[in-house]
Formats: sequence, C-alpha cells, structure tokens
Amino acid sequence: MNFCSDNTAGVSPDILEALAKANEGPSMPYGQDDLTLKVERHFNDIFECETTVFLTGTGTAANALALSTLTPPYGSIYCHKDAHINCDECGAPEMFTGGAKLITLPGPNGKLHSGELETALAATSDDVHQTQPAALSISQASEAGTVYGPSEIHHLSAIAKEYGLYMHMDGARFTNALCTLECSPAELTWKAGIDVLSFGATKNGAMNAEAIVFFNRDLGADVGYKRKRSGHLHSKMRFIAAQWDAYLNNSLWLKNARHANAMAQRLKSGLETVSGAELYFPVEANEIFLSLPENTLQTLEKGGYSFYRWHDSASPLIRLVTSFNTEESDVDGFIKTAQSA
Repeated sequence: MNFCSDNTAGVSPDILEALAKANEGPSMPYGQDDLTLKVERHFNDIFECETTVFLTGTGTAANALALSTLTPPYGSIYCHKDAHINCDECGAPEMFTGGAKLITLPGPNGKLHSGELETALAATSDDVHQTQPAALSISQASEAGTVYGPSEIHHLSAIAKEYGLYMHMDGARFTNALCTLECSPAELTWKAGIDVLSFGATKNGAMNAEAIVFFNRDLGADVGYKRKRSGHLHSKMRFIAAQWDAYLNNSLWLKNARHANAMAQRLKSGLETVSGAELYFPVEANEIFLSLPENTLQTLEKGGYSFYRWHDSASPLIRLVTSFNTEESDVDGFIKTAQSA
C-alpha cells in the first residue's frame, strides 16, 4: 500500500520474461548486439522519424548527458524552479556540462509559461560577464503531475528558437502524459519543437531502462563518447534493450501508463469526498498533490499506507503516486480509511 512513488513498484512480468530470454546464450557487448540495434530502429517507428538513440540505465544520466550536448560550460539552461534537474539530481547537469548554469523560473501548476520565459530571455545579452542562453528544459509530466499539450510546447519552443535555444524534454513520465493527451509521440516531441527527449521507462514498469532520443540528430554526434567517459555505457546492453523491446511491443508501455493514470483518477475522485481534503494541482497523469487534516494523515499512516509529506515531515501537503500495478483495492482502501478519519 505504498503511494510514495512509482519507483516503489516492481517490474512488469513481460519485461522480466524478456530479461530471462535475453540471458540465453552469448551476445556482443556495448550495444553491438542485435536486440539493441532492433530497439534503436523501433524508436524510428514510434516517433515517425529518423532518430539517434542512446540507451542508459538511469534518468539522471539521460538528462545530464542530453543537456551536455545542448549547452557549453558557459551556457544557461532554463527550467522550472521545481524541475527534477534542479531539485533532485545533485548537480549532475552542471557537472556533465562542465559548469553550465541552471536558470530557474516560476510557473503555476509546475509548468513554465511563455511570459516568464520571454521576459527572462529578453533580459539577457552577449556580455562576456554573463552565461549565455543555450537550452530550455521542460518536464513531461511536470513535477506537479500536470502535462504540457502540444500547443503549449510549440509556443515555448518558438520563443526558445527565437533566442537560439535548444529544447530538451525530461520525459520520466512521458508515457503517462501521452496517454492523457491522446496524441502521437511525434506531436508531443519533435513536431512541437523538441530537439532531444530523455525517455523514461523505469517508472512505468521497467527495471532500469532509459533512453536519450535525438530528433535533431546532429546534436547526438559525440554522445557515445560522453556516455562511455561518464560510466554509463553498459557492457551487457542487451539487458536494457530487452526491457525496451518488451516495453514497446504489444503496447505494454501504453497499457501500463493508462492503468496508472486511471488509478490516479479513481483516487482523486474518492478523496474529493473526504472532509478537509484540498487538491493543489490538476490531476493529469499519475500524481496527486493534496492536503488532508493531520488526524486523517496519522490514521492513514497507522493503517499501513505510505506516502510522502511534501516539503517537510510535518506538512499537511502530501504526494500520492500510482503505478502500473496499483490495485483498485489499495486505492479504495485508502479512500475508505481517509473517510473514516
């Protein structure tokens, strides 16, 4: 009954089966195996274009390596103040870029808005004493569990391109956002102006499978060297590729995300009937942010339900995250326990 994160969930059975199958016999290392090459080609079909893909094992590596291609050490990366790259990656983007500066911007519901971005960029100059604007990074879904629609991304991208910035998307929960919006992966990425996507599978049923997907293929020319130099080129790459192969086949990635999203909506609907509940952000993917009375929170904790109190251990604001294997009975039990308090 753990709603702390989708990282607490296990691995989809289909992916475990694929890992066992990949374990049969020898295979060439460092991504030169047939399965890795097959998966890299599959991304072209998913996104309806030629891509350059680099598989890796963590989302932090995917984000930091992607951003290192977009900005020089004297560059600036613009992002939301609550972005994962700013709050939860221990300075990895700064380290991988050789010292680029993160410029954080406010925005309601966890999203960047064009007004704040344009104001910030208009105030920059080519003064040698300042870092130079180089990239814009957005999270999909955002850290507030909200999603950017294609038109929103296109608008932000148009401003970024006007000032010479590349566009990066942190897609740790990309599939959850995609299922909410019911558009194509292409419409949500390169057609809207995204140059590179950090595509996550780990939070949606994989064991440790992430991908850096370049739509602007020229930008990925030296990532292979950077991935190796930073220690993120896996020798037995076939085991990451096996996860992606199972994940993308038979629409497993979409089925998992749709289930997680549906459980979040079920949870939201039930909690709206709980006395004192206050929803903080729209529920548009698989995360819920709300406050509950302290006695209700304590009753839930004593009942065996786990969740994060946001900001600090005494906060009435909590985050609830559903996953691909969240049970309806756990959702209903959480609601019933909260109502009883």
